[in-house]
Amino acid sequence: MPERQDTSILNLGVDRYVLRACQRHAAETVALCAPEPWDFGPTVPEEGVRILRADDTGNAESVLGTLYRAGLGEHRFSAVHSGEEFGLVTAGLIARQLGCSGIDPVVALHFRDKALQKSRVREAGLSTAATIVIDDIHDVGHLADTPFARSVLKPLSYGGTGYTATVSDHAGLEELSREFRSGQLDRRTFLLEEYMEGEEWIADGVVFDGEVLFFALGKYGEPCLDAMRGQRPLWVRAMDPQAESWAYDLAGPMVRGAVEALGMTSGVFHMELFHDAAKGTLSFGECAARRGGGLTEEQVLYKFNVDLAECGVLCALGKRPELDVKVRPGAIGHTHVVGRPGTILGYPSVEELEELPGVEYARYEHPIGSSLPESFQFHGQSLGLMLVSGNDDMELADRIEELRRYVDERLVVATPRMTFREHRRWYESQWPHHAVLGGGVYAPPQR
Repeated sequence: MPERQDTSILNLGVDRYVLRACQRHAAETVALCAPEPWDFGPTVPEEGVRILRADDTGNAESVLGTLYRAGLGEHRFSAVHSGEEFGLVTAGLIARQLGCSGIDPVVALHFRDKALQKSRVREAGLSTAATIVIDDIHDVGHLADTPFARSVLKPLSYGGTGYTATVSDHAGLEELSREFRSGQLDRRTFLLEEYMEGEEWIADGVVFDGEVLFFALGKYGEPCLDAMRGQRPLWVRAMDPQAESWAYDLAGPMVRGAVEALGMTSGVFHMELFHDAAKGTLSFGECAARRGGGLTEEQVLYKFNVDLAECGVLCALGKRPELDVKVRPGAIGHTHVVGRPGTILGYPSVEELEELPGVEYARYEHPIGSSLPESFQFHGQSLGLMLVSGNDDMELADRIEELRRYVDERLVVATPRMTFREHRRWYESQWPHHAVLGGGVYAPPQR
């Protein structure tokens, strides 16, 4: 196991928590930054991190080209790491090319490709949905004779419930096919899978040398697909291992079995499960070889004193995470705040939000002056996120609802496609003392 002074890590991405962990545990960190996070404005530590620009941190050619142009093509890195969904397979390939530690690219592939991963899990004897691969969503005519039950259509590899919908017959599938074709979606290979009933649970955990060292359960406030279809903000609460020990007992064999079936020996994972309360059973949904999105990092750190980003970096370096799990009492959860379509002109400050009851952390994803879409295609397009605590689950749910309403009532958004007349009236209604777009009848000065 290399000591800190001997370690050099290549990270695909500029996640602030990952880079903080790299600072702690590696003497040298090189981080590749794609155009979108660069334009967004990543929070980068001032010391110990060298940032290199790359067109696509999920593309091996782009990553290798960036390294060679920087004179690092033959550099002896200790490990390659990525906490980004779209960079996992690339991180494995680059690690193999550089001859250093990193996720096996075939293992990474099974955490990305939903058809392959469900096949592996099913072969291990675990319950999961039946699937059909659609090679080209633009051409679904050959599926006309498929006996349809209620199904879920999703890209073979994506994230955030993006471009996912329910279908119940071939006519519905054809309609979605036309929609994706007209929208020129860059994903063409899709998965049609059996609809799974039940509550949606999540498990975020750490595995090292084949042993699951820790996992935390959570539960969505409503199914992800329902929230997406209704354009409602997604929220999730942590499940307490003491008050809900039955859930951890039920989930343990599924979590460990799925991680083993997918071949992960060291790293962090984010798993989605379906709980059928009537039957008392659990089924596998899907799993990623990175921590969960939203404020999963902050939520797990608050509730369990476990830094998932740091665990991921340590595992990449071949170092066993030394966990000091401390379960904080009470309820904790995080919620997206969706906003409204149009140009953002104002909202409550983060400082104001964090002074409100139960708000432990808040973050906006869209600065003032940016625009929100008329509809979001995946859950990561929200206005912002809040980490919220409560004495119990009921208080947590009430606070989340109140806080969403608080932000919405103070959010100022210029509605898209207004005429100048409508825009002027709207502006003057918002700022009656700054009606610079108005004006009376001009009168020349008296001589």
